Amino acid sequence: MKEIVYHVAISLDGFIAQSNGQAEGFLPEGPHVSDYLEALDEYDIAIMGRRTYEYGYSFGLKPGQNPYPHMQTHVFSQRLALPAKAENQIQCVRHHYLEKVKELRAGTGRPIYLCGGGTFAGLLMDHGLVDRLVLKINPVSFGQGIPLWKCQHARIQRFILASQKRYDNGVLLLDYRRN
Repeated sequence: MKEIVYHVAISLDGFIAQSNGQAEGFLPEGPHVSDYLEALDEYDIAIMGRRTYEYGYSFGLKPGQNPYPHMQTHVFSQRLALPAKAENQIQCVRHHYLEKVKELRAGTGRPIYLCGGGTFAGLLMDHGLVDRLVLKINPVSFGQGIPLWKCQHARIQRFILASQKRYDNGVLLLDYRRN
């Protein structure tokens, strides 16, 4: 069974983006970025919500294009608009999100990269489907924004700190595994 890893940048006050969905304030350069890019090779599937996928448009990503060409990418959205071309490089999951995630998780191979966002991650957390949290804590506070996850059901979930790395620029990388 594949593990699902929520690998994400986060502010000191627990947000993955500002309220408008932007990520200004996160440190865009430094050794933590090189480590992140290298870590992407550990995954063979990427899963995300619509807003996380569409955020890539501001960096030149085109609708239907795969932001992670070496990974099979699934965007979970009922409203994502994609070209009606057969060349779409991603899979858009419009219904039965949990069933599709469980199907992907049942496969073999490298872990699944959950790259966002807060609502989609909350759904998976609600159902105990996140196995690891890799948090890149940036030395910035947003005051408000999109939380790490938005759960619909309150329940305690325990994780154990497996490793940590401190960068000279103030970023802290924490790797937690489900207890």
